[in-house]
Amino acid sequence: MATNTDALAAALAAAMGDTLKDVSVALGEVTAVIPHDRLRDALRVLRDRPELRFEILADLCGVDYSTYGGEGRDGPRFAVVYHLLSLAHNWRLRVRCFAPDDELPVVESAVDLWPCANWFEREAFDLFGIMFPGHPDLRRILTDYGFVGHPFRKDFPISGHVEMRYDPEQGRVVYQPVTIEPREVTPRIIREDTYAIGR
Repeated sequence: MATNTDALAAALAAAMGDTLKDVSVALGEVTAVIPHDRLRDALRVLRDRPELRFEILADLCGVDYSTYGGEGRDGPRFAVVYHLLSLAHNWRLRVRCFAPDDELPVVESAVDLWPCANWFEREAFDLFGIMFPGHPDLRRILTDYGFVGHPFRKDFPISGHVEMRYDPEQGRVVYQPVTIEPREVTPRIIREDTYAIGR
């Protein structure tokens, strides 16, 4: 007997054909990988075809695969992952699209297909530096406008590049290089033979 995920995988293969780079089913979830140059058409098919009808974009996020699995991976570093929901068919789908250039990751915007992608794409831009051509207002959403870098990239320093503080003499917020000195924190463990006995 075919499961819901098998039915979805079959419907994807029938409707999208060679547009799909890969379709996999793992842990009861279907993931489709789509090449960046065919992403817009594929997303439109997923939304508009009656046998698919993914009406809802539930989430969109960036991913940095530079140290995936602790060892890194061959292929592009950055991907955009879409989580789609079809209420008509009770299906969930994960769509992954890799940006071809690691230095300047670019993936077409999906705001005109699902307006809720607006803030999701701004978040992926802010935290990963992924550009979305076609986005109506691509600017930072979580970090400050003067923030340097993209903090969810795996090569971003843990302490950051700059810090901000209020300077009472100047009467404004100032930015300056980070002054945190690297240190190793070793937890102190106290072990007493009589600890918690008789309490």
